[in-house]
Amino acid sequence: MNPTVEFFPDEVILQILVRLPVKPLFRARTVCKRWLSLSKDKYFIQFYNELAVKNSTVLLDVSDSSELKSTLICVDNLAGVSEFSLDFIDDRVKIRASCNGLLCCSGVPDRGLYYVCNPMTRQFKVLPRNRERPITRFYPNSEATLVGLACDLTLHKFNVVVAFYHRAFGHRPDGTFVCYVFDSGMNKWRKFVSIQDDHFTHMNRHQVVFVNGSLHWLTGSCLFVLVLDVECDVWRKISLPDEVSYGVGNRVYLLELEGCLSVVQISEAWMKIWAMKEYDSEVWSVVDRVSLRCIRGMVPGIFPISQTSEHVFLATHKQVLVYNRKSRVWKEMYSLKTNSSSFPLWFSAHAFRSTIFPCD
Repeated sequence: MNPTVEFFPDEVILQILVRLPVKPLFRARTVCKRWLSLSKDKYFIQFYNELAVKNSTVLLDVSDSSELKSTLICVDNLAGVSEFSLDFIDDRVKIRASCNGLLCCSGVPDRGLYYVCNPMTRQFKVLPRNRERPITRFYPNSEATLVGLACDLTLHKFNVVVAFYHRAFGHRPDGTFVCYVFDSGMNKWRKFVSIQDDHFTHMNRHQVVFVNGSLHWLTGSCLFVLVLDVECDVWRKISLPDEVSYGVGNRVYLLELEGCLSVVQISEAWMKIWAMKEYDSEVWSVVDRVSLRCIRGMVPGIFPISQTSEHVFLATHKQVLVYNRKSRVWKEMYSLKTNSSSFPLWFSAHAFRSTIFPCD
């Protein structure tokens, strides 16, 4: 190794390595044993992930229904567009949730089987089955109403939540809400039952937000946020901002903003963003109001996917746009080929961060 490189103290090398994207970081590990040792240290991993979560990106599943493996596109405002797959999982899977660099996937051929993986490090964990009986027509809860992933970088653990309405064969759901919570520390599921009368659209189920130790879903009526404390197994509700109106010409979405719960309302000409900066007192604050006049033709089919203090990522049927809050400039980051997928991009878009959080 070059003696001039060895001259740098570990603190300087660490500050360089911690700012590399995941793939260049893994290549840098092969330079020498010293760099490999530094990059595998627990302090380095914690430091790396703390910086990585500040850069929110968009992850798109652009796989065709006939493909056996998932084709994923990562849209990053800094690094551009990159492609990778989940071929390291020996199964055909569907992404159900994303949190702090981890993905929760469900098996497509084998219903009821769940995986947690880090697509950047290509690590994955097969979760034990959470039900005593196999899924059949007599036990028809084959598709969970809610699936959530909570990845806590501070506690070095993750939880997977699978919740559904109990429905006996030949009957409608009876209001009994069955919830399974997987704890990575205990490596097992726990179950509890409650009563819920809420309904959820595809986007409501899809956009689950993990902040303050809880998972959050926006109900289909857009009247409030349904919250699950993953440590205490307690459901509760949070009211939306008083100014939020849902109806003809108005759509509401739930996102995360710099560690805060955020609500985005899109109307014909405006996008208004709130954030709950005082979580304990449930106080909402308006953080931005964005004119949509310059993309007026796209507004009916545009969906916010992720955001930071500087950018907002939005997906349409075949495009990913980014809005720069400082310059107030719109930019197209990605455009889908006409014959690539039969589903709109927003249907399979997830907020994503490139971390090296281990999931095994």
